Amino acid sequence: MWRAVEGAVGLGMGTVQVFTQAPAQWGVKRTDDGWQGKILQADVVERWKAACGGAGFGVTVVHDSYLINLASGDADLWGKSVAAFEHEFKRCGQLGVTYLVTHPGSHLGTGEEAGLGRVVEGLVEVFGRAPDEKTVVCLEVTAGQGTSLGYRLEHLRDVIRGVEGVNKKWGRRLGVCLDSAHLLAGGYDFRGRKYAGFKRELEKTVGVDRVKVWHLNDSKKDLGSRVDRHEHIGLGFVGLEGFKPIVRDKDWATVPKILETAKAKHDSGRDWDAINLEVLRSLEK
Repeated sequence: MWRAVEGAVGLGMGTVQVFTQAPAQWGVKRTDDGWQGKILQADVVERWKAACGGAGFGVTVVHDSYLINLASGDADLWGKSVAAFEHEFKRCGQLGVTYLVTHPGSHLGTGEEAGLGRVVEGLVEVFGRAPDEKTVVCLEVTAGQGTSLGYRLEHLRDVIRGVEGVNKKWGRRLGVCLDSAHLLAGGYDFRGRKYAGFKRELEKTVGVDRVKVWHLNDSKKDLGSRVDRHEHIGLGFVGLEGFKPIVRDKDWATVPKILETAKAKHDSGRDWDAINLEVLRSLEK
């Protein structure tokens, strides 16, 4: 994980998002004592903290495993997901990570209301098992593919309200992660002059202050497509007019902004991350 910090520093970035394990693998396995996961070794934690300290990264982000599904109606999968998310949450605590981003999950045909209820139940379970962890859990808006939840801001609002209804303190440990590609695919148009209307809708649902992380990605698919396909900045349907109001908005001045575009080389030999960052910074003026 510390190599990600080194790479971000080399590109002139001010924060980083990492996985604490392979994103397409479970971090827990069943034992006689229930689901168990490996705790990070002390030397890994020390190298991570030293790298972040040296880089001046006061805020860092982790994304959980893509396999976790707190909305699942399958009891075994839901239990495994809760255990895996608890494991991720505690690893973030070891590392001193500020924000843990998670997708709300997929209801798999059981209905949105039931799925959102299970997300609430899962988060309550995890917070109850790890009451002293400081990492803020950020619910990420999704594109809404298949039966995925989170493509409406109201979904995130309802999960937050549900957790608050059980324990207000736990509700304060929830934030929101906005993804520009997901928002557009989910039907939110924030491009150009439509940004003000989007901002009003954001405020009346989850609230501007609840947004703790931005994922800045262009989209290969257009407005309302409900298809999650990231594109390099300015080359998709979000376009430069979509990113300009985001990077200029003072409300997001201190909010970490993460590039999740393809990690590859441009034909010129430059890293696409460097090019995407350059394009975004050119829009700040």
